[in-house]
Amino acid sequence: MAMTGLTLYNSLTRSLEPFVPLDIDKGVRVYSCGPTVYNYAHLGNLRAYVFTDTLSRVLTWKGYLLTHVINITDVGHLTSDADAGDDKMEAAARAQAKSIWDIAAHYTAAFKQNIADLNIRQPSRWSVATDHIEEMIDFAKKIAPEHCYELDTGLYFDSTTVPDYGKLAGSQDDTREGRIEAVEGKRHPQDFAIWRKSPPGEQRQMEWDSPWGMGAPGWHLECSVMSLKYLGAPFDIHTGGIDHREIHHPNEIAQNQAYCGCADTGAHFWLHNNFLVDRQGKMSKSKGGFTMLQSLIDAGVHPLAYRLLCLQAQYRSELEFSAENLAAALTRLKRLVMTVTALKARAEGEGTAAESWIKRLDEAVSDDLNTPKALPVLDELLAEKRLSPADRLAALAEFDAVLGLDLLKLSREDLRVRPADATLTPEEIEDRLVERKQARVVKDFARSDAIRDELAAAGIEVMDGDPLGWDWKPQL
Repeated sequence: MAMTGLTLYNSLTRSLEPFVPLDIDKGVRVYSCGPTVYNYAHLGNLRAYVFTDTLSRVLTWKGYLLTHVINITDVGHLTSDADAGDDKMEAAARAQAKSIWDIAAHYTAAFKQNIADLNIRQPSRWSVATDHIEEMIDFAKKIAPEHCYELDTGLYFDSTTVPDYGKLAGSQDDTREGRIEAVEGKRHPQDFAIWRKSPPGEQRQMEWDSPWGMGAPGWHLECSVMSLKYLGAPFDIHTGGIDHREIHHPNEIAQNQAYCGCADTGAHFWLHNNFLVDRQGKMSKSKGGFTMLQSLIDAGVHPLAYRLLCLQAQYRSELEFSAENLAAALTRLKRLVMTVTALKARAEGEGTAAESWIKRLDEAVSDDLNTPKALPVLDELLAEKRLSPADRLAALAEFDAVLGLDLLKLSREDLRVRPADATLTPEEIEDRLVERKQARVVKDFARSDAIRDELAAAGIEVMDGDPLGWDWKPQL
């Protein structure tokens, strides 16, 4: 079957554009801004990687060779995304009285566990910032003569030395400039640090010698250096959260243009996912009280319910997070799993994926990764009685490859995640429910209610009359 041409929204041009690899022999080269490993990732952070995973799945499903790099930021990212304040890693190490290297190792491992829990595929390479310090210094040395100036605090990039600085961010205004650190001696408000000198008399845990003194690289430098090293320039696609579109990515583009001595931005397509919001606004660690994936798991929610919640919104749209929305996504996942389980029980032999269904899937995701359009097609496929169970399962394998919901492997038992504070095992819960059903048969409703209340006290909600046929679920 001939695949539909992929169309993606390019933030650089603010338009939908047909995607064609820059060099088909090299395949598609993608760089994704990764986590700063000073704390656990919150659900808003993780939405970005569900998005990039969907992108990588669509590209490989369409037959492209893919090279995908995700960086790990373990130095240089300051406590404000606007290039201001203290280094997040140094601040976390002081607050926890730990080695900065231990902080990085712990939160990197936690992030990679989140990736696994969400069924997000590993990239071709995890690229760690501190493994590339010498390359960052060499990069800075090349661009410094024409594009940078030195102050007592470090080496700064003169944003007026490259064409169309800030084009990616769109219109420039005082609000945006107000988010950038005011440093005495800076030539222009938008200028940013390439290298930050360690303050006099202060020794940081992470610092290196450079032509501009002991210090550490600016946050933006690492992405220019690592994307150039592993993907070349120009490469096909750069992804990140929409907050990167305002400062981090424009600064990265400026560095790329200075390095190549041209107007090339580094990537052909710049793709940005929108925020996850709760009713108080954008989810953010800086506000405190952020929600982690492990918090959902500890509450008894399977992590793929959150993946499904993300897929229900187009990646460029804001997505509201609430207990109600999450519960609805979990119910939808349960319904899908039960349908697939029933099909497996009835399937005979190997099926054949009907081309018409694969075409509809392809049309949906080719439209700027429109997963909200693909999900109803999946529902229709599973309900299509004119197809044999085996044929429906064969087509489902194609949807699984793109959506990553793992429906061919998930079982009813998998979705019953035991809450971290549970006092009863699933087996004990089932025994109580059997006892309760027996009490109801003999009309001992007092005993039935007592068992229900006992289960509720243990964090288990009895689901009498549930249309899906589930007897119980953990209380959220």
